[in-house]
Amino acid sequence: MAEIKDKILLMQNPFPYSFNEKRYHTFNYYLKTHYQQKVSKVIIDAGFTCPNRDGFKSTGGCIFCSQLGSGDSNVALHENILKQFEENRKVMDNKWPNSLYIPYFQSYSNTYGPLDKIRNMIEPFLKMDRVAEIAIATRCDCLEEEVIKYLDSICEIKPVWLEIGLQTSNDECGKILNRMYDFKDFVEAIQRLSKTNIKVCVHVMNGLPFETKDDMLKTIKDIAGLPFDAIKIHMLHVIKGTRLAEMYQEKPFELISRDEYIELVVRQLELLNPKVVIQRLTGDPLKDELVAPDWVLNKTTILNDIDKLMRKLDTYQGYRFEQ
Repeated sequence: MAEIKDKILLMQNPFPYSFNEKRYHTFNYYLKTHYQQKVSKVIIDAGFTCPNRDGFKSTGGCIFCSQLGSGDSNVALHENILKQFEENRKVMDNKWPNSLYIPYFQSYSNTYGPLDKIRNMIEPFLKMDRVAEIAIATRCDCLEEEVIKYLDSICEIKPVWLEIGLQTSNDECGKILNRMYDFKDFVEAIQRLSKTNIKVCVHVMNGLPFETKDDMLKTIKDIAGLPFDAIKIHMLHVIKGTRLAEMYQEKPFELISRDEYIELVVRQLELLNPKVVIQRLTGDPLKDELVAPDWVLNKTTILNDIDKLMRKLDTYQGYRFEQ
């Protein structure tokens, strides 16, 4: 019955999960329909690392990953995560007083460690009235069963998001990225999480070295039928101090143009289930750390032009989605 109701809703309005006539399922729509007020993410560095950088598995990390652990934003550099939260929360309060918050443990892989460390990271926030949800960035190979069980158990207190980096379903490109896991490993993790109450946000990246536009579309086709709740689509940006930057400076590889990216994202949105929440459609690189491409710095105009192209083509998220 619910599926029939959703189909009727889509027939009446091809993009019902958004405000301001956007034609994709905006994160703003998800948050405001759940909480009826502004909700802001507050970035926290909880001092985790990653199996690609740490211990006997160390391979130097993914080639695009910076010293911030692939995070794009500066965070308050306190070891105490509550002090970090308070300082970054105050910045949000200046923009949006009395909003709710999502502590976002962004840097590196925040389930890569002992369960006690993960508990200590999360539990101070579970009793905070103004904390709406918890978001945790990690990898598909850092999800031990005891960690999944713990995160599932606290979903009754606060909704929990796991943000899982995939970047691409192309395993050959994954090897170039030094990702150190295969697409089948990612799929297996998503299937395990689908049996819990944990929400999943998948990260994919356009413009990866040696990938074609067809490869980037194939990544979306490969994941479109999987049980996940949200997606972040990023444009690859080359950051200083990474192995990718060294590769680019030694032998510059072609990066897709701004117009190509906008067209590609629209085609990717068409392939996604309209119920999937779109948390991002481009990144937020730090200007002083960026090597290329310069156009990614103009986030607002990129998003505006995605909207314009969708209206021009009279298309919307899910237009080509196949169940």
